[in-house]
Amino acid sequence: MKKIITAVGLIGFSVVTFAQKSSTDSIAEYRQMLQDGNPAELFEAKGEGLWKQKRGPKNESLEKCDLGKGPGVFKGVWVELPRYFADTGRVQDLESRLLTCMQELQGFDAQEIAKTPFGRGEQNNVTALATWIAAESKGMKLNLPQAHIEERKMYEVGKRLFFMRGGSHDFACATCHAQDDKRIRLQDLPNITKNPGAGNGFGAWPAYRVSNGQMWGAQLRLNDCYRQQRFPYPIFGSDATIALGVYMGVNGKGGATVAPAIKR
Repeated sequence: MKKIITAVGLIGFSVVTFAQKSSTDSIAEYRQMLQDGNPAELFEAKGEGLWKQKRGPKNESLEKCDLGKGPGVFKGVWVELPRYFADTGRVQDLESRLLTCMQELQGFDAQEIAKTPFGRGEQNNVTALATWIAAESKGMKLNLPQAHIEERKMYEVGKRLFFMRGGSHDFACATCHAQDDKRIRLQDLPNITKNPGAGNGFGAWPAYRVSNGQMWGAQLRLNDCYRQQRFPYPIFGSDATIALGVYMGVNGKGGATVAPAIKR
């Protein structure tokens, strides 16, 4: 009889424990299990190869590409992007800066690549390059520069865009990402206006999407957010998406990056 009572007690304890475990905890455990075999590693390997490979009309590699810390330096650059580049006179994120390097060093047409649908042709290569470069900064803390006036202007533009409502559903980025403890279905929504939400949200992309078997860079993530808000689809590397990146990254200062992450 005591054994039966003990067994019932253990079952009851397990049920209570399971009930207390949030869906967030369960999703975190699921991601952790997948992380050991994150398919993003395949894109990392491809990106490293593309960096060193001589390609394009000029038959050159990207090993002289300046991502903000000098030609050829790739470690630690991702946590300081987007930033202002004097040679283009623009604030650029990682993906738009890679387009500049591909055009100037290798002879590719940056505008044509920007028009290519995500996941195809050179767009796919840009994603692979971004995945590898982000991985080289994994675990480092976000530290986007705000010394240049253009960087500060882009932060303010990003902030306004974040709170701007529009589209057929009258949504804004802030509709989902300006409060604590919000979720859609089983997905927690980070509060991008402050840490840790801003750091966790911005510092996770590029990421591998398990649900569709695709590698997504930050540009695709932001474009898809606009799609879900029923906004017009932004141009790849647009000032709007870069400004939002500045806003999120600056708000996430000090947060450790986990990119390339794995998402549902």
